[in-house]
Amino acid sequence: MEEEEGGEPICVIAPGSPCDESEDSVENGGCGPFGECVVPARSTSADDLDTAGGASAESATICVLAEGALCDPEEPHCGNDLTCAETTAGETRCFGRVVLRGMVSDTTDGAAIAGAHVLALDEEGSAVTDISVSETDGSYLLDVPVIRNEDGSPVDTTFTLNGAAQDYQPFPSGARVALPIAAAEAERNGDLHVLESALTDIGLIPLQDGDRVWASGSVTGLNADSNVAGLLVVATGAAGTFTAVTDLSGNFTIFNLPDGDYDIKAYGAFAQIEQGTFSVSGETVERVVLSEVDETTTTVTGNIQIVNAPGGSVTSVILVVADTFNETAARGDVPRGLRAPASGPVNVAGDFSIEGVPEGNYVVLAAYENDLLVRDPDTNIAGTGFVHIEVAGGEATFDISESFKVTEALAIVGPGADGPEAVAGSPTLEWVDDSSEDWYEVRVYDAFGDEVWNALDIPGVSGAENVTLEYGGPLDPGMYYQFRVTSWRQPGGGDPAPISSSEELRGVFYLPAPD
Repeated sequence: MEEEEGGEPICVIAPGSPCDESEDSVENGGCGPFGECVVPARSTSADDLDTAGGASAESATICVLAEGALCDPEEPHCGNDLTCAETTAGETRCFGRVVLRGMVSDTTDGAAIAGAHVLALDEEGSAVTDISVSETDGSYLLDVPVIRNEDGSPVDTTFTLNGAAQDYQPFPSGARVALPIAAAEAERNGDLHVLESALTDIGLIPLQDGDRVWASGSVTGLNADSNVAGLLVVATGAAGTFTAVTDLSGNFTIFNLPDGDYDIKAYGAFAQIEQGTFSVSGETVERVVLSEVDETTTTVTGNIQIVNAPGGSVTSVILVVADTFNETAARGDVPRGLRAPASGPVNVAGDFSIEGVPEGNYVVLAAYENDLLVRDPDTNIAGTGFVHIEVAGGEATFDISESFKVTEALAIVGPGADGPEAVAGSPTLEWVDDSSEDWYEVRVYDAFGDEVWNALDIPGVSGAENVTLEYGGPLDPGMYYQFRVTSWRQPGGGDPAPISSSEELRGVFYLPAPD
């Protein structure tokens, strides 16, 4: 191509074309004022991050676009450690990659876990990256797509992480939730914008010994517009239920499968995926293929009633795949997008609607997230139990016949009031008193959803702001625990009934692994 310099036409080599660094007829070896002649390289692991851009001197050199140059997403030709990113002005320019860098380790002893699969999800739970496999030292590196400000810095976007490995419980699951990672907090490292903190490190809890293998496969869409990223893949058999999340291309790996026959299905908003089967018999299973089918999805509608809740005014509703639901711990896996509101802060105060629901069996949970509200358990005033629904393919709308009642939660003081909290020894459990209670029940669950300790007849208090209880259960290094509190009342002549409880995502504590 040609560009003008001082009024005279000059020869400029097109981006992506070979060039000669020794050529001095034009600045940058003929690549022009917005390019440079370099050896193409791209760091692919966390170990390479600080030395990205290096390559063999024998490698061919090509013209690439410099930072800030306009680029074509289809043929970006951006320089090393640059990517063709969308800007707030609606343009696409070459700016430094935004990367998540962290470690995957065993929560019990801090040992590095090699071969773990890590991917990043957006606010709606859809995968925005392919899978990064952790190195022998447990490190991983993930590129995440982020819209840029005029100066190339990332806009305020959040991501969460999903991690899995053979012989370990996946993250997040059980009492453990993935906390949001803010792209705006990335720090500049050369051309890169690096997100590295305690939030980008993943600790996995080891499973008990057992003979298990893994199965891998993919979900194929009907056409190029199909969104097969971030689907929840559920394999159910006699040995239990096991899950995975698809990457950008629809690929997945389900770890820790015992021998047996499995039904497998993928779930996500506006994605109707056929059910498949496979069998495990001591060997790894590969090429499990699930296909999208041309059937419409369903809109699930219902109503929320908020009662006796001066501290909370709005909530959310989620759909949990029934096969993944643990009724004891009141937990399960939520597919991408099956939430009201679909994204963002909670805002449901009455009627709700969840669009794009694929066929399947679900448990509907209201007030599950931290919003100062919980499902109203009081059977003496028609509280709400767990609601199970079956959505059939082709239905336009499924209306839940009963309303959900939610009420004010018992506030957790500690540990784990705002997130998982490290403790040095058996903690004192503390919560805000329910002024209407006769007694309390406290149950403690481990990260696998198993109840490991309880205190079922704690007398009510009068005139005290908070209630305390010394924890007397197990406390293994690296294991996560959650205490759940329920207040009970027995009206005169009536049956005893629970009247409120602590929130489902609070009260989590753990004893860190020794150094």
